[in-house]
Amino acid sequence: MHFDVEIAWESLPALLNGLGTTLTVLIPVLILGLLFALPVALARLQPGPRSTVAAMYIGFFRGVPSLVLLYLIYSGLPQLTIVRDTFLWQFFSNAYVCAWLGLALTHSGFMAEIIRGGLAAIPAGTVEAAATLGLTPRQILFRLRLPMAARYVLKAYQNELLIMVKSTAAVSAITLVDLTSAANTVFDYTYDPFTPLMTAAAIYWCLINMLRFGFATADRKFNRHLVKS
Repeated sequence: MHFDVEIAWESLPALLNGLGTTLTVLIPVLILGLLFALPVALARLQPGPRSTVAAMYIGFFRGVPSLVLLYLIYSGLPQLTIVRDTFLWQFFSNAYVCAWLGLALTHSGFMAEIIRGGLAAIPAGTVEAAATLGLTPRQILFRLRLPMAARYVLKAYQNELLIMVKSTAAVSAITLVDLTSAANTVFDYTYDPFTPLMTAAAIYWCLINMLRFGFATADRKFNRHLVKS
């Protein structure tokens, strides 16, 4: 078993196309996951039934493997008459839509807890001072609480994002040719598993470390007051 440079070079265009699919899946998932997670996190902080429902949502989507959820959405939902015989079929017959929805729901379960932790970490006195100055609850949320929480949860969000990058490999199960699937395709026609998989691993490594560098830069910028001189 050895690394074949010629195969690696010839397979690079296919692997980069697979990387393009990975990013096409990843970016909407991150956006949708945050949009789903924010109201759940806010509900989790409220006493009463809303908090219970939010906790159930978080527990479910954190507990169900993303691969199972993808299969359920892509193969299961289209079997329902309300999906198969209505306009919903146009959405759920699209592998990208199913991938976005399935991974976004998984991502939102973890992000809701991360956001909740960041909001809970804000000192109560800070929020009370903002209310005293006449800010409305909406203004306090968007101008004070969310920006402060974003600083608190930066490292936790980094970890979740890096996990989600690697989780995108599951979309190959619903016919999308992502980076991992492209590497397997190269293996199928070259009978060399080592070279394409190692090349794909190197591409993942580069992507992950670019993201880590970006987060480290953001952390130094936004939390520089916390860094010891």
